[in-house]
Amino acid sequence: MVTLRVLSAALGRCARGPRRPQTPRAPRWVPARMCGMSACSSRFVLSQVHPMWQEPLAIPGGNRQSPIDIAVRNSIFDPHLRPLVAKYDPRTCQQIWNNGYSFLVEYDDTMDKSTLSGGPLEDRYRLCQFHFHWGENNAWGSEHTVDHRLYPAELHLVHWNADRYSLFEEAVMEENGLAVIGVFLKVGKRHEGLQKLVDALPAVRHRDSMVEFTKFDPSCLLPSNMEEYWTYAGSLTTPPLTEAVCWIILKQPIEVSHDQLAVFRSLLFTSAEEEVQKSMVNNFRSQQPLKGRTVRSSFSPFLPQTPPAEGASSGADRTEA
Repeated sequence: MVTLRVLSAALGRCARGPRRPQTPRAPRWVPARMCGMSACSSRFVLSQVHPMWQEPLAIPGGNRQSPIDIAVRNSIFDPHLRPLVAKYDPRTCQQIWNNGYSFLVEYDDTMDKSTLSGGPLEDRYRLCQFHFHWGENNAWGSEHTVDHRLYPAELHLVHWNADRYSLFEEAVMEENGLAVIGVFLKVGKRHEGLQKLVDALPAVRHRDSMVEFTKFDPSCLLPSNMEEYWTYAGSLTTPPLTEAVCWIILKQPIEVSHDQLAVFRSLLFTSAEEEVQKSMVNNFRSQQPLKGRTVRSSFSPFLPQTPPAEGASSGADRTEA
């Protein structure tokens, strides 16, 4: 059985007291994508194992793993999918924690103050934390892709089902226990809402570092179009990889500047005491097979869509995603 220590290391403290990851024991292979043109262009590089991957993993079922490539024309338009309703209270924001794999912005989830409902969800979900995945450059970094298009980073807002479960640790192991909003980041103009967070990141440069971070409204990181999204049944992309996640991947990306992403890449996988320091980059999981799952969309890919935002580019003609 997956221990609560592993769960906490994977997704953060979630308002119940930090549990710090232990020192890595041995090297193992982790993925790094070497081409920005296709999700298939990935290879493995030898890297010291970070704390999340240091224990044997029991993957229940193993047929609904994440992330995936979203093939737009194979997605199924579902007219019954509702708009998302995200109601976040900035006063529930508590702290930032470098957990040795990403940085987590953590929220008080003991009450229904920051919640997600609507969309494909039947219940009310509480915001626990959000974090990012990113690459070593702007050509790759996102975990999910759309028709094999990679983005330089991806935001995950993690919520747990407070209607069915009393604790996050219960929800993370159960069907429909979690709902995660995925937002793609693309390089463009500076994101003013993100800047407050970027300015705080140097304080958590090293693994296990934590700093108070309050009054941050995660709604500022959501795109203006919340009505168009894809959804599918999947898993966590970090151990324990439990298949408890309803993924909601927003179609519209947000713009951030190259300099803002550079601050992400200035963080470290390693603690201040370690002799060899390692940059925190390529902190994503390799893509997983769909295995017969249906990806539903809240919009029809065959109907005329809103023209792409200025600066958007396709995988075939861009040098930076």
